[in-house]
Amino acid sequence: MKSPCIDICKFDRRSGWCIGCGRTKDECKSWKKAKKHKLKAIKAELPGRLEKLEARDRS
Repeated sequence: MKSPCIDICKFDRRSGWCIGCGRTKDECKSWKKAKKHKLKAIKAELPGRLEKLEARDRS
């Protein structure tokens, strides 16, 4: 499964999520070796994570 990385790779200190793709450092490191069902679960969470980061930045 293709990585959601957009080559920003800066991590939010509070959440630990990448501000570019929404993954954690551990998720980024294990992406290539993770099982497909795990990757799908992570991808499903990313829009919500990014939305939370954006909402926090706006406030």
